[in-house]
Amino acid sequence: MKLYRCQGRIVAEHADQFYEIAAASWDEIIAREGLFDHLSHMILQARRTQAPAPSDILPPIGSQEVWAAGVTYYRSRDARMEESKSSGGGDFYDRVYSAARPELFFKATAHRVVGPGAKVAIRSDASWSVPEPELVLFITPGGKIAGYTIGNDMSSRDIEGENPLYLPQAKVYDRSCALGPCLLISDEALPPSTGISIEIRREGKVSFSGATTLKEMKRKPEELARYLYHSSAFPSGCFLFTGTGIVPPDSFTLREGDEINIMIPPIGTLSNLVG
Repeated sequence: MKLYRCQGRIVAEHADQFYEIAAASWDEIIAREGLFDHLSHMILQARRTQAPAPSDILPPIGSQEVWAAGVTYYRSRDARMEESKSSGGGDFYDRVYSAARPELFFKATAHRVVGPGAKVAIRSDASWSVPEPELVLFITPGGKIAGYTIGNDMSSRDIEGENPLYLPQAKVYDRSCALGPCLLISDEALPPSTGISIEIRREGKVSFSGATTLKEMKRKPEELARYLYHSSAFPSGCFLFTGTGIVPPDSFTLREGDEINIMIPPIGTLSNLVG
């Protein structure tokens, strides 16, 4: 089932029907264990409603933190080795790819996150910026993966490439993170065949497109969640980007006005403009 955070209401979608969910806040619904069973019970008591208008849909986040995993796909390993080789950091990413411990980093607080249809940003001091289309996990306070959404991890590759220690500046800034359009609540893991694709349109034409599947990930989502929750507590749950296997060529950089569409079929499409 899918859960939408909207202007003034929360809407669940199940079996092609939409239901208005009564709750004081988004966190009241999702920040709990047994989320799938809880939401299934709430739908039985909810009244039918209309599908939310695209303009009413907000990012599916309340007070949660957003974290991210890096170098989980071979394509990402290659790209980050290439961008950082002149600074002496090229082999860092090869070592991370092969290491037992994954790379995990803080990505955003809720106020830096935008939803579908909103504008993502490129840093004014960056010259090489790309979107990173990713599956995002929603993890409960107890560390269980209970849901999924689509994420865009906006990144300034020239800043990170200058020095790997600049990663927070390359990744964490206002409107550097997009989530949506909904939270897919499931009690079963998404299969490895799940596809992720991206299309970037510029002045009405496709300037870049790419696709991958979850089977290309080196690390399992459960492994990433386990490391994230080791010695850290998330009382309201947490969102975790799982890495990207789609990287535009080095000649590509985003421009203001570009339209970014990221598709993961079980979840939907996350669309944002650069501005």
